[in-house]
Parts: sequence; C-alpha cells; structure tokens
Amino acid sequence: MSHLRAAIPLLAGLVACKSGIASGPRAEVCPLASGSTAPARAPTTPAFRILVFSRTLGFRHASIPAAITAVQVLGAFHGFGVEATEDPTAFSDSNLARFAAVVFLLTTGDVLDSAQQTAFERYIRAGHGFVGVHSASDTEYGWPWYHALLGAAFASHPAIQQASVIVVDTGHAATRTLPLPWVRTDEWYNFTALPTGVSVLTRVDEASYTGGAMGADHPVSWQHTYAGGRAWYTAMGHTACSYSERPFLDHLLGGIDWAAGVP
Repeated sequence: MSHLRAAIPLLAGLVACKSGIASGPRAEVCPLASGSTAPARAPTTPAFRILVFSRTLGFRHASIPAAITAVQVLGAFHGFGVEATEDPTAFSDSNLARFAAVVFLLTTGDVLDSAQQTAFERYIRAGHGFVGVHSASDTEYGWPWYHALLGAAFASHPAIQQASVIVVDTGHAATRTLPLPWVRTDEWYNFTALPTGVSVLTRVDEASYTGGAMGADHPVSWQHTYAGGRAWYTAMGHTACSYSERPFLDHLLGGIDWAAGVP
C-alpha cells in the first residue's frame, strides 16, 4: 500500500475542494490528505486489466468523474490497466475476455440488454471477477442473477452523514489497513434483505447514525465466490470526497485485487 499512500496528494487534488454533490445544493468540502511525493509510475505492461463500467439510466452520481479518475490512478501506481466506458457493447465475449475483473462503478438502472447480460454471465462463470461500488446495488432489478452475484439490492438511504464502520474481517486485503473503528461520512444504504452466502468484511454501526433499517448486523462490504467467479461489493462511495480518502482507497484497491485474483 506504500505507493497508494504516496499517491494520495494526487488523488486529493483530483477532487476539487468544493464540488457539487448530487443530493443537493450544498458544497462538498473534501479535506486534503497529506503525503510524500508520488513515486514513479508502474511499468507500462500491466499485470492485469479491469473494465470500469459507469453507465446510468437512473440517478447519476456527481462523483462519477472523481471515482473513475481515482481507479485510474490506483491502476497507474499498482500495475494494473484500467479501461473506463459507459458503452454497453463492451459486454461481448471477446472484449470481456481481456479483463480480470469488471467494476460496476456507481451504475444505476437497466444498463445491459439481454445479450450483454448473457455475455457477462459467461464471463463470471469462466472464473473472472466482479466489483460493485455503491449504487451497483441500485442496478438491474429485473436481472435476478446479477443481484445474486452482487449479494443484495438497494432499498433506501437516509441523508448523508457520519457513521462508524466496524471491520469484521481484519485480514482481508480490503480491510487490513483500515482504522478500528473507521469513522467516515457517506450515504448509508439499506437493502431489501441481508445478503446470504457471503463473507461480510465491514458493517456500519446503526447506533452511530440515524436512518439505518437493517439492525445490529448491517453489512456494508462483503465478498463471495459465485457461479465460478469472484464478487466483491462495497455500499460506500457515494461522495466525491470518498475518492480522495486514504482508507476508502485502500478498501477499494483491496477489493479490486481480490476480484482480479491477486493472491
């Protein structure tokens, strides 16, 4: 994670100190993280490639540009390639085969047609990875396979506010560097039901904020193997500030690595 920590000033600079957020007119003020000079970029031949997909046919998060840029910078400093698109025709057998994992980054609505869905199912069954970020769970309600892969479906959320995140699994690449507890600001999703058959990585303490509807066991990130592939999801990441927040970037990087099959 040392390269990531050195790159934090670059990531922070990518998010303006005052950037409008999608939920209202109030400015989002992002604290700038401190750090050392960024290291040299990773070798030009990446260890693996990921496809970042951010198409929206419902609510569109203002944080999408910051999120894409953050993932691109993570790739540049950690040796993996990133291709970002909102074009659903990228979901073909030949194109998907080029990637170790696909990231649904702040997607909403019915973003793939039936042929594209089938190609993605074949991709996962071939042993590849999936990463879902935040509103990936507010996507494709008419595709039961997708929500089984992801693990849950969005139901509601209260206002953006600070809460305490409890790390359940401290040994995972997505959690082992996180503060204990992890106090941060986000839009805390409630789901239609608790995920089943998954390994929960973090949960949010409903006593630390208002509007939680899942009870004492309220997971906000998890992983599992499904249909021959790997799926990792975090419900966090609504705000643009998330993508200049060092622990959140550690969390996201660990999820990408796990989904891509990095040991």
